[in-house]
Amino acid sequence: MDIEWIILICVLAAALVVLIAAYVCFYRIFRKPKKKQHEEGYIEIPEGEIYEVHREQIEEWVKAARAMPHRDVEIKSFDGLTLRGKYYESFPGAPIELMLHGYQGNAERDMTGGIFRSRDCGHNALLVNHRASGDSEGKVITFGINESRDCLAWIDYILTEIDPNAKIILTGISMGAATVMNVSGMELPENIIGVLADCGYTSNEDIIKKVIREMHLPANILYPFARLGARIFGGFNLDEFAPVAQVKKSKIPTIFFHGDADDFVPHYMSEKNFEACAAKKKLVIVKGAGHGIAYPVDKEYYLKEAREFFKNIESKA
Repeated sequence: MDIEWIILICVLAAALVVLIAAYVCFYRIFRKPKKKQHEEGYIEIPEGEIYEVHREQIEEWVKAARAMPHRDVEIKSFDGLTLRGKYYESFPGAPIELMLHGYQGNAERDMTGGIFRSRDCGHNALLVNHRASGDSEGKVITFGINESRDCLAWIDYILTEIDPNAKIILTGISMGAATVMNVSGMELPENIIGVLADCGYTSNEDIIKKVIREMHLPANILYPFARLGARIFGGFNLDEFAPVAQVKKSKIPTIFFHGDADDFVPHYMSEKNFEACAAKKKLVIVKGAGHGIAYPVDKEYYLKEAREFFKNIESKA
């Protein structure tokens, strides 16, 4: 066999290995598993002991929210997906919190407590399901990249379908927090008066590498395959936005919450985001709180800090 053919075969084999590795990373990280069918009335909570402790409270919130008057809403994403949410109006004309949930979660599971927290702050709440989550369409989670564009579409929905003069607060938890931080650095209408970022990470690269290391795998070697898989099979650039970079451009007052016992997104990431943020800001660390449960762990402290921050920014909006 000619040396040229041997070289060609080796190159093709290497390319195939790269593509397979990229697809495996894409499938494991970004592809949303098929939604499970549950019995009517089923209430989902995140897996893990730290969430079981709060099961009773979470179930109470969900049951109450399901019984509350609300409006089912939907929009079309920039790439044609139908995205769905629920709007809870407690105070006509009050600020609206646009609430974004976390990775592999959904609006009801992750954000229902936020309805009651926002109501205690005198706000209305629009809970939305990200693409590929809840009852929204889609199969690919993009770690806040396309979700940021979807957030802009939800802002437009509020201003065209609910109230053109609405004051809007962007609220997110985990990947949702990363998303609202991404958006905070964009050109936004004056209606956006605040951001609440709960346990958000600094960048997609940082959080994905952190998880890979915890699997005892080489993060620096595997991350490029994840990035390539996102580009080839998901059609998005994983590094297009980074929260820690976007908040440097933000002019929107931002309050950061994080639990100091968070072992998924370490609280130092919120500290870095806080330090980088160019807008009016506040950092609140909740003692003993794991990932995404700062509010259930210490509702009074969380609510006190949120109320004070929002009262100040609303008076100046």
